[in-house]
Amino acid sequence: MSSRRNFIRQSALVAGGSMFASAFQNEAFGLFKQPGSPANRVNIGAIGINGMGWSNIKAALKVPDVAITALCDVDRQVIDKRLAELADMKIDTSGIRCYTDYRQLLDQKEVDAVIIGTPDHWHALQMIHACQAGKDVYVEKPVGNSITECRVMVAAQQKYGRIVQAGQWQRSQQHFGDAIRFVHSGQLGNIRTVKSWCYLDWKQPLEKKPDSPVPPGVDYKLWLGPASDRPFNINRFHFTFRWFWDYAGGLMTDWGVHLLDYALMGMKADTPRSIASLGGKFAKPDSADETPDTLMALYEFENFNLIWDHAIGIGNGNYGKDHGIAFIGNNGTLVLNRGGWEVLEEKKNSSKVVVPFSKSSDNGLDKHWINFIGAVRSRKSEDLNCPIEAGASIATLAQMGNIAYRSGRKLEWDRAAGRFRDNEINKKYLSASYHNGYALPKI
Repeated sequence: MSSRRNFIRQSALVAGGSMFASAFQNEAFGLFKQPGSPANRVNIGAIGINGMGWSNIKAALKVPDVAITALCDVDRQVIDKRLAELADMKIDTSGIRCYTDYRQLLDQKEVDAVIIGTPDHWHALQMIHACQAGKDVYVEKPVGNSITECRVMVAAQQKYGRIVQAGQWQRSQQHFGDAIRFVHSGQLGNIRTVKSWCYLDWKQPLEKKPDSPVPPGVDYKLWLGPASDRPFNINRFHFTFRWFWDYAGGLMTDWGVHLLDYALMGMKADTPRSIASLGGKFAKPDSADETPDTLMALYEFENFNLIWDHAIGIGNGNYGKDHGIAFIGNNGTLVLNRGGWEVLEEKKNSSKVVVPFSKSSDNGLDKHWINFIGAVRSRKSEDLNCPIEAGASIATLAQMGNIAYRSGRKLEWDRAAGRFRDNEINKKYLSASYHNGYALPKI
């Protein structure tokens, strides 16, 4: 494909090979069992395999006739670790091609679809380049690291006609859907407030650490990519990149996209009229984190208010739950999280809408991958549980909350124009700054 030549560059080829078959066969995925043939097989290349990228590989391998043909990571130690773990699963790893530069992986003709599990600041470029290379894409959330990136990612999917699923796997989990159907039934009465929250007690603010040499086997220039050129610091690497504005948006974009997503689904809402946010580094003001450890954002909609509330380092969240969504209606409140959902009736309500706790009973990530591979085979984007449009919409909402916090202003959103009514804010925050010779493609 001629479009590949626009971005494929030379990089170190770590190992050669071809596909290998999944060692997982699960009756839950029997609906995909078709005659095993090269024409039916979906070959996956994974870009960024340290965290959710690895979780996605394991979920993908549970779907029959799905194979991993390539792995890519800028950290050679991570590649070696994953190859060893795959070998422990009794999978023949001799045929897996490994790369440090994702663009070389995209040039591998055998790859049908790619996983993008890299830090957030890479998602847009890699998803767009993958579509240009004729690949379908499973992109981790948040899909974009700016509002403009989200918009261009949607345009790229539409232009190149690829199947693109956002990694918001809760959309494939049964009890989340059941809860939203109950919200839509009207039994809660008028819903005036929706609360979404995440209290992350298993993670503490970062201790400051000095800059250090780049670890052996890491291509740090490729890790930085379009982000600002800075000395290597372990706090900014791997998991904890989330707490720095160069690469991500903190807890708001990490967990917020999951929970706010269902808040909007329950209310059948789109974009807010206005956004205001308050917060800061209150838990430990001298921590290394840039993003706030404590944040509350208020989104104004036509008939209800939406509240986002997060805290790092403590776990006593609303309703005794460390994360969740609460739909607060005249007759009762529905409380939903990854563990299940229940309805708390208003004491003076005569409608009797009490619903006992309904526990989660399935694996959302596995089902999300069934859904993605099904759409890859059907070539119908409308079959996806979380198409790129949905992922971009909720990532945009999370970005709005962060921009309100960073600017210190109450912001009004112009729905028709797709931008804030304050041009100064648009110039400063609507798009991410690209560095090191990278640029967001014009689609």
